[in-house]
Amino acid sequence: MSEKITKVKALCYIVRDGQLLVHRHVDFPWEEVGVQVPAGSIREGETPEAAALREAREETGLTDFKIVRKVGVTSYDMGPYRPEIQERHVFLMELTEPTPERWPSQEDHDGEQEPTRFECFWIPLETAHVLQSGQGALLGLLDA
Repeated sequence: MSEKITKVKALCYIVRDGQLLVHRHVDFPWEEVGVQVPAGSIREGETPEAAALREAREETGLTDFKIVRKVGVTSYDMGPYRPEIQERHVFLMELTEPTPERWPSQEDHDGEQEPTRFECFWIPLETAHVLQSGQGALLGLLDA
């Protein structure tokens, strides 16, 4: 069995009117990637807060985000999908600009790979347990 590597990630709980902003990958089946919140790797020299804001903007195509507070840090083992432990810095964020109920977006990856296409939409917080790969692990702390 291969050695597991640890990757440090920022994860965004963007909440408005009891709804959570999520997305799905357009080019992959639901069964493979599920429903996710904006999230991604924290770059070298980048703070977790800056990474959360960057990822939210990159994955949704929107800009008017504000961090409300850090919810916490959690760890998730990505096995057997890949030999990776994710250390996730989770932030509660708000979005003040208006959005449609659903909209297309894409992350361009600074031109280093093909764009990742998303469909963004809002789901009720009560149903957010459907998030893939343990992304909903700290949702219970939002009322704390």
